[in-house]
Amino acid sequence: MSPDRSEAAYAGSAADLALRALDALRGIEGTATIAEHVETAHDPQAALAAIRILGADTFAPYLLAEAVFHPQDAAAVTQSFEVFPPPLSTPAPPPAGTVEPWLVAWRDWATTTLLARFTGAGTALPDVAGHGADGGLDPGTALVRRPTGAPELTEPEPPVATGATDRPGVPWQIWSVRMGQLSPLALPGLDGPVHDAARAAPLVLARGATRAVLRRDFSTAARITRWLALLAAEGARLPLDPVPLVEHIGLHGGGSRLALDVAISRRLLALEGL
Repeated sequence: MSPDRSEAAYAGSAADLALRALDALRGIEGTATIAEHVETAHDPQAALAAIRILGADTFAPYLLAEAVFHPQDAAAVTQSFEVFPPPLSTPAPPPAGTVEPWLVAWRDWATTTLLARFTGAGTALPDVAGHGADGGLDPGTALVRRPTGAPELTEPEPPVATGATDRPGVPWQIWSVRMGQLSPLALPGLDGPVHDAARAAPLVLARGATRAVLRRDFSTAARITRWLALLAAEGARLPLDPVPLVEHIGLHGGGSRLALDVAISRRLLALEGL
């Protein structure tokens, strides 16, 4: 199979899994949703890749609705890490390390943290994670190491004359996009430096989501808005009401992935219906 064909197969399978998760979140899906996705797939490898792509969001129906997490689901998530193992070492955060592997490491940590929460099998995959019994993993926690660092923000509004700043980090536009790329972490049951970064900058998240809407980049807007919805669920005071923002984004088609992001935000905001 050519690389392009593989990527297309993986993306298509991820869209299918997002739709299954969305149906489960709505209460109209059967049991063992994740396992069924793999068992009924024409391309099981693509189905396993889809679990890695969707990541922690595969757990949304179990965290936010009444879906039941089955042993078969746990086995499917575990198998996805066996077939597509994470790196043996944890990537360094940018700017010392490359951005994309670091983002993937955070998303993998979120997935395995929730797997551990539902199964208590924090050390079930020592070889897959690349760490043995002395690898620093605590039973009942993530099967891969938690990455270090969080997206760092420069001054929200750098000096207009030069745009220069002596603070580390990236401008708010890039920062908000990176937070959107980490939106699978915006779920109950997860916490860490990325969440602290979100709590410290609700205004920048609001600006980033608004900017994405104005640019008609609704997928990015939906991902960033999930952080605002999570902060609202935690009782934080926000610079804007996320409810109209979520409703507006939901009016625009964007496939099953965007629909799932919107549905998760609606659940976090305790809105009626999805």
